[in-house]
Amino acid sequence: MIAIRNSAFGKTGTGKSVSCWTLTNDSGMSAEILTYGGILRALTVPAADGPRDVVLGFDDMAGYEGQDAYIGAVVGRVANRIGGARFMLDGREYRPSANRAPNCLHGGFHGFNEKIWAAGTQDDALVLSLTSPDGEEGFPGTLRVKVIYTLGEDNSLTIEYLAECDAPTVVNLTNHSYFNLKGAGSGTAEDHMVRILADQFNETDGAGIPTGRLLDVEGTPFDLREGKRLEEGLASDHPQLVGGGGYDRNFILKSGFDGVLKRAAAVECAGLRMECFTTQPGLQLYTANYLDTMSGKGGRTYERRCALCLETQNWPDAVNHPDFPNAILRPGQTYLQTTVYRFTES
Repeated sequence: MIAIRNSAFGKTGTGKSVSCWTLTNDSGMSAEILTYGGILRALTVPAADGPRDVVLGFDDMAGYEGQDAYIGAVVGRVANRIGGARFMLDGREYRPSANRAPNCLHGGFHGFNEKIWAAGTQDDALVLSLTSPDGEEGFPGTLRVKVIYTLGEDNSLTIEYLAECDAPTVVNLTNHSYFNLKGAGSGTAEDHMVRILADQFNETDGAGIPTGRLLDVEGTPFDLREGKRLEEGLASDHPQLVGGGGYDRNFILKSGFDGVLKRAAAVECAGLRMECFTTQPGLQLYTANYLDTMSGKGGRTYERRCALCLETQNWPDAVNHPDFPNAILRPGQTYLQTTVYRFTES
């Protein structure tokens, strides 16, 4: 049985109230989700030495509003980068916010990670809802979004993304949680064993924008198909690693959207194993290369490479690459993507 409770978390700097919803299963796994940014604030999983919170977060709103690393948040309207902060849609040019000039990153200056979401329950799940108006951050069409969080008795967290629009637009939603299986704030994540079931990844330029080329992982530090400790790859001087300061690339899971839930990755460390399943065609592995030193939950210190992100997504800048998976949503269509993180003792 899944228990769900709601409590006050605090207020934003502009005085908006933020709630924290907690889902708990019979095994003692729990997930805390904020209405601010749809943030996964805590994810506590059973381990041999006791419950372990494996995601980075903060104890108050000041912590979340004082960082720009998207920690734990739902990212949109378009996750990752749009090159040159521009795209063509039905013969018209649109220019979303160039918040990482000259590019648009994770939805613009004030993306979904900063919004207050409406919250409610449906069966044993938490449902967050948001309406993004036409023109927000330069994106066309009104977009109605739902993100559904479900906790399983198998110690899994499922995140389901749904969106509909009233005019053609672009959509790419993900969650930007930072994981450390030893526990949030327990030092480096470079000792994590990571396996990603992908034969190729997107080559990018110096600004992280795909060139259009797909590179084979064979013979590179991006070959994680059999599993590798992150520190082994991070020691490489491969240009695609050096250019991102570490791992920060999209792995190719499939060539398009087919709705099939596929095992994409597995991470192991300190007696815990996390498996990632997704319907998305891409998975961005990011090793917190740009994370500033900061104080997190319980006064724990977070610093560079103290966590890793597995951002399930469409391929970056897909709207500007006709041969990439479709990034366009039209009226009458429903954007529907699912990602599952499942935990076991290893």
